[in-house]
Amino acid sequence: MKISAIETRRIRLSIDLWYAPHHPPAGARDFEFPFTVIRTDEGIEGYTMDYGPLGQGRGSAYALHDIYYHDLIGTNPLETEAIWQRLRLKQRHLYNFREAIWSNIDVALWDIKGKAASMSIATMLGKYRDRIPAYATCPPQTIMTIDELEQQLRAKIASGYVGVKLQLLGGPEKDIPMLRRAREIAGQEFHLMLDSSAVLSYEQSVRIGHVLDELDYEWFEEPVPDANILQLQKLSRELKTPVLAAETVGLMELPNYMVNGAIDLIRADVHHKGGVTGLWKALGMCEMMGYGLEIHTASSPLLDVANLHVGCATRLSRFIESHHPMFNFGLKGEPLSVKAGYQHVPEGPGLGVELDWNWLEDHTVEVIRGDTLA
Repeated sequence: MKISAIETRRIRLSIDLWYAPHHPPAGARDFEFPFTVIRTDEGIEGYTMDYGPLGQGRGSAYALHDIYYHDLIGTNPLETEAIWQRLRLKQRHLYNFREAIWSNIDVALWDIKGKAASMSIATMLGKYRDRIPAYATCPPQTIMTIDELEQQLRAKIASGYVGVKLQLLGGPEKDIPMLRRAREIAGQEFHLMLDSSAVLSYEQSVRIGHVLDELDYEWFEEPVPDANILQLQKLSRELKTPVLAAETVGLMELPNYMVNGAIDLIRADVHHKGGVTGLWKALGMCEMMGYGLEIHTASSPLLDVANLHVGCATRLSRFIESHHPMFNFGLKGEPLSVKAGYQHVPEGPGLGVELDWNWLEDHTVEVIRGDTLA
């Protein structure tokens, strides 16, 4: 089997969905998500997507073809490890690009491999379970006030999620009252998490972290930037609440966070850590070092389906993350829906999903084929 063609669609979504019920800020642009089809000479196709809410969608769609097209055409897509290693070596000199684009390519190759073998990705990885507990993430624009917090939290609990992660970016004075109110609403047994998205100083993190200790939150996610490894290490030793971080660092940097005891839990997903292949390697590192790994949403439906397959092939991840509902697009049957607190892994071959081609056609603004530099 050989890769014979690569096609990428620029899929555009209205930005209004992200900011509702508020109005988008001035100058905000619609989101674009590259959707890529890798075709083979045997008629099997592999699908993947990219992340695009920050204006990078168009650029990353072209980058895939400009940078990787000739690395893929004519190769055997079943040789995922060989391709992964070649693209990892190429990454050494791609100073202005992170590994996310070839991570996404790896997802499409695993989709092809699963279809060729008539097995799901989870099954090929060894399948530990067929479902995983799901928590809901409340992005910051949905919970800017106490009233919005209460509304969102009650709605997520009523929908059956086993937990809720709050993304609060206001600092101790604004965030601590929200954290206390969330615990009052949710009750003591419900799983609550905080993600500060690296906006805090160390001193602010200590203040908030001790409140999380008191309120028994599940984890404190990325309080300071991942690059501040010494501050993370001090914070992990200071707090009872586990510090969850390393979302933004590459796969090969993870050992530094484990050997030095910089954090308590590892964050990773197929988009940030080298696809299915890379995330599986990260899980192997964590198992050998005695760390848990919580899978981060990729905020892109096909990538989150891939995350779900990997999550159901390991025992190290306690939960799977379910983000804003606007990211569940372009697929039939709602494979990322939560039922009685769980996401269930698709059983079909590869990613195991059916694309909604009518929806994709309606939201396509450009189709890119072949080598754009030719």
